[in-house]
Amino acid sequence: MDLESGFHQNHQKKQSWRTVLTLAYQSLGVVYGDLSTSPLYVFKSTFAEDIQHSETNEEIFGALSFIFWTLTLVPLLKYVFIVLKADDNGEGGTFALYSLLCRHARVSSLPNCQLADEELSSYKKETPDDLALTSFGSRLKSTLEKHRVLHKFLLVLALVGACMVIGDGVLTPALSVFSAVSGVELAMAKEHHKYVEVPVACIILIALFALQHYGTHRVGHLFAPVVILWLLCISSIGVYNIFHWNPHIYKALSPVHMYNFLRKTKTRGWKSLGGILLCITGSEAMFADLGHFSQLSIQIAFTSFVYPSLILAYMGQAAYLSQHHVIENDYKIGFYISVPENLRVPVLLIAVLAAVVGSQAIITGTFSIIKQCYSLGCFPRVKIVHTSSKFHGQIYIPEINWILMMLCLAVTIGFRDTKRMGNASGLVVITVMLVTTCLMSLVIVLCWHQSVFLAIGFVVLFGTIEALYFSASLIKFLEGAWVPIALSFIFMLVMYVWHYGTIKKYEFDVQNKVSVDWLLSLGPTLGIVRVKGIGLVHTELVSGIPAIFSHFVTNLPAFHQVLIFLCVKSVPIPHVRHEERFLVGHIGPREHRVYRCIVRYGYRDVHKDDVEFEKDLVCSVAEFIRKQKDSTTPDGLSANGELYNDGEAMTVVGTPSTHLEGVQLRMDDQEVQEIRASPINQVEKRVRFVVPESPKIDDGSRAELRDLMEAREAGVAYILGHAYVKAKKGSSLVKKVFINVGYEFLRRNSRPPTDSLSVPHASTLEVGMAYHV
Repeated sequence: MDLESGFHQNHQKKQSWRTVLTLAYQSLGVVYGDLSTSPLYVFKSTFAEDIQHSETNEEIFGALSFIFWTLTLVPLLKYVFIVLKADDNGEGGTFALYSLLCRHARVSSLPNCQLADEELSSYKKETPDDLALTSFGSRLKSTLEKHRVLHKFLLVLALVGACMVIGDGVLTPALSVFSAVSGVELAMAKEHHKYVEVPVACIILIALFALQHYGTHRVGHLFAPVVILWLLCISSIGVYNIFHWNPHIYKALSPVHMYNFLRKTKTRGWKSLGGILLCITGSEAMFADLGHFSQLSIQIAFTSFVYPSLILAYMGQAAYLSQHHVIENDYKIGFYISVPENLRVPVLLIAVLAAVVGSQAIITGTFSIIKQCYSLGCFPRVKIVHTSSKFHGQIYIPEINWILMMLCLAVTIGFRDTKRMGNASGLVVITVMLVTTCLMSLVIVLCWHQSVFLAIGFVVLFGTIEALYFSASLIKFLEGAWVPIALSFIFMLVMYVWHYGTIKKYEFDVQNKVSVDWLLSLGPTLGIVRVKGIGLVHTELVSGIPAIFSHFVTNLPAFHQVLIFLCVKSVPIPHVRHEERFLVGHIGPREHRVYRCIVRYGYRDVHKDDVEFEKDLVCSVAEFIRKQKDSTTPDGLSANGELYNDGEAMTVVGTPSTHLEGVQLRMDDQEVQEIRASPINQVEKRVRFVVPESPKIDDGSRAELRDLMEAREAGVAYILGHAYVKAKKGSSLVKKVFINVGYEFLRRNSRPPTDSLSVPHASTLEVGMAYHV
């Protein structure tokens, strides 16, 4: 079973135990690669500089107690038993929480949202019930919806979490791989090992990023066995060290030792918490990767195997260190020193493999979070390549991959030790968790309709723990923690500038749109000519005629006999069903042959990236024509649709694969014609025209279909807008910098808006226009 099947199973109410256990096995390689490699560097980072353990072992016992209770309270209690339940139609992660809040309170910052989107079945299942809200919940919802500054605050909060995940994609591979190869020091002369670790780590990292474009589906089946082997390895070594060195180490799990630890070490102990924090690195992946698996499978994998293995590994290290205070007169406390000498080489090899698996998972997760930001209009357009047709969520973004590689190598070469890498990674981890805690508190009240006291209790318990670790990480600003802050600031600035420019550009389109009646009324004056073929106009608008098209037609008074205004948009849910993908409707009277088609994708959906999109689009318009009885009824509603923006009636058509009967048209004494999309599993689709008996189609629809078919045979022309966005006169200096410098730089250096649709260059017509926003 692959990840795609796991994803589909995730949305079923009942799963067989075989399916659940299979998904639990698969999750070990995808979800827990990062978390399972944390024993490589936790103790070393904790005792790197701030504290030294004494003959009484109080520091060792205190650190172990902190590790045990942190693993128990945060990954186990918070994520496994609480946060996993806050899934968004089976999806998890920061944007899943933000999406839930956007649907239960109107706080979305997406520019082209429309009432029609709330008719999606996924929305209907979660229609907010204001009556179920508590009195405090109702007031909180009203406050959030009323103040736009709170809308922006929630968006910024979600973006901060996303930026920190991107920073994790830089720091975690560097830290994991460098920690794994640090075992080389035990096999070489002391004065040379530092010169070997960095080159070896860099070679592994370069190979890791260079192979990303092949995807992981070819070797993905090896991930779970590698992580299982690694967890069995470290837990077995842990059991050996416990019985061989200190069988009473279990007494150190008492929370009393945490108090004694802080009482004795004071400020130095508080600073060392930044190292202990690394024991929960990768915990967020349990929630972020929820869409690939099921809630139950992740819970089973963590509670039955990952959690006990990590606890035994840390107890074993503490047992060894409690009996070895000074090593060769040079203080060392790394992972490999606790491994029996004759096992260090094979353990080193397994550790490197586990680090590569963990790094691969976080890199793929970084690609996914950037795709979500891109889908929600918060990231410049990038090329998204789906590396596997079978494995859900395996994508590759070339630009981001090479940026991550350069930054990762810079961190490895610049720091050259796990202490500063750990300081940087710790701040990333705890910031993402704090963002999750804040958003979860709102979800508890607004989405789960629970008491405000439960939300406060959640924030007090987990927020206090995370705030303590956050303060300990932030104090290491000059010792490495500045790196994720700098990276996040840069990515945050890019995201916000792009989102700001996108909003302003959309607002200009809305304010300057024209009606189709005005456009057609210019015909006698301008002598507008309708030429053969289909004109496909790309626009961000869900209603009205974009200014860029009116600019085009007033300067060149001609357009095609069939005109389709196409809006490809994302909605704040993870997946849109194929039956609800296309919204099609007329613009103006049907005899004008002007249509609007809105193609809706969820933030986790795979966008069509081949030439078949054009055929699917024509098929859906034809299906809309075939289904309609009459263009409008007296009350302004379509026969099968709803009344939407500006009085436009639209019908949910779906993708051609959902048209079971095909689109049929009868023409007397001619060949039979049909528009039908061929099965998905064929290598090449063909649009055929056939004519069977179809008495249900009225004469008007038959003529409309005939015109569409003739236009399709004449060819499709793509009319694209090429907007130059400038801040209008009198704008503030900040706005001028954001728009004239920031947004324009990003626009010029990002992919064109239709890059994902593989628009043929010979059929493309770009219309330039200056937008003064």
